[in-house]
Amino acid sequence: MDNISAETNDNQQEIQRVPLKSKLAYGVGHVLNDVCASMWFTYLLVYFHLVLGFSPAYAGVVLLIGQVADAVATPFVGLHSDKNDDFWLCRYGRRKTWHLMGTICVVATFPFIFSHCIGCSPRTHQWAQLIYYAAFVIIFQFGWASVQISHLSLIPDLTPSDLERTALTAIRYSFTVFSNVLVYCVTWAVLHITSESPTDKIGPNDAYKFQEIVLIGMSIGVLSSIIFHIFVRENNSRDALTGVSQEQSQRELQTPFSIFKDPELYQIACIYMPTRLFVNLTQTYIPLYLHETLQMPATSLAIIPLIMYLSSFKASLAINYINAKLGRKGSYLIGAVMGLSACTWIFFGKGEQFVSLFIYPVSLLLGSGGSMMIVTSLAITADYIGHSTENGAFVYGVMSFTDKLSNGLAVMIIQYMRCTTDCTDYYKQILSFVCGGAAVFGLIMTLSRNTCGNSVVRATADYSNLESEETEENPINASA
Repeated sequence: MDNISAETNDNQQEIQRVPLKSKLAYGVGHVLNDVCASMWFTYLLVYFHLVLGFSPAYAGVVLLIGQVADAVATPFVGLHSDKNDDFWLCRYGRRKTWHLMGTICVVATFPFIFSHCIGCSPRTHQWAQLIYYAAFVIIFQFGWASVQISHLSLIPDLTPSDLERTALTAIRYSFTVFSNVLVYCVTWAVLHITSESPTDKIGPNDAYKFQEIVLIGMSIGVLSSIIFHIFVRENNSRDALTGVSQEQSQRELQTPFSIFKDPELYQIACIYMPTRLFVNLTQTYIPLYLHETLQMPATSLAIIPLIMYLSSFKASLAINYINAKLGRKGSYLIGAVMGLSACTWIFFGKGEQFVSLFIYPVSLLLGSGGSMMIVTSLAITADYIGHSTENGAFVYGVMSFTDKLSNGLAVMIIQYMRCTTDCTDYYKQILSFVCGGAAVFGLIMTLSRNTCGNSVVRATADYSNLESEETEENPINASA
């Protein structure tokens, strides 16, 4: 029996370690989504308001429609992605099948969102144009949700190890940062080359520039998705990962909706939602803050977000080490403090010196803080799922539902409440109070969670000891 137990532990140790090639291939699987998300959150309001001439409220409605469609799609995709269907296509892999379908939807619709309405004239009412764009937005968001949920839910499927899951999350976020950096570099290059003057601002004649940016970014995203589907092998049986018997596996299974009885689910949602709110709202309103409050030129709408994501990339490289040393609470605390410092600096910052000098360290703090918080919140969610991966996609769907709905409503309210005269400080107040408040709320919920960090302590131990300890405690909740 001892020999069998030792052999089992050795096999589990090998299963835990995901090959580097698979980790990198997994990381690029979300690049297309990340490119589109970067354009969506950073430039959608800019494009519809400053280029197409939509009113602030109508531009907010476009984003709200997308966020609501995404929020509705994510639990649906999560529920069906968790099913072990006998449908022939799902034998390709239940996660990868949804990823493939979502990729097709994204590629077929997203370019039309950043293009002029086909068949519309300058006299076409904005409501008519809104219906036109809403059709593409809804299909795009369904595809985006399919890719996001299937990609996230692969993390617990690929490995039961907390440390490896954190590494996969960090690699995933590193490629997210790379995708955003790519978008901002391409945006800067296109705006810089095509601008007649360094002080030019975004206007109605810049529509073709955004089309070029979208096509370049999506070309790289499609290539990345192909690499993902070729080199990532999905483990369709979670028993292969946990090494437990079929009888024990059946005892662990829960119906998807039974997780709503678990109070910890709502606690984690209250961490994930404000974290996403902080990251997405800063990404959405930094360009408008630069354009309207600081009166900076068009190229700054690419340079400042680029600096933010370069700092995010640096932070994402260190997040695995920080999580292992300080745990989830300590990592989130560091990120929240950095984010709050940036929000405070934005509120008090003014004058030529701030515009020409201090806006750059502020963007560094925003990027690094957001990166620390989002990777940690995703790791906390993976910890909650633990070895119970049969409902992993549904859990991510629930988390994403709260994220998308809150973001859409927040943007709609912000756009609707925007003043019509003397609005130079409006977006400064949004970044200071709304984003800062989201960071504070996420930090409070993280610090109040009693189980945070326990799995990280175990993850730093020897791999074989880690697996045997978790299996003896509880195969489902050991990593939570």
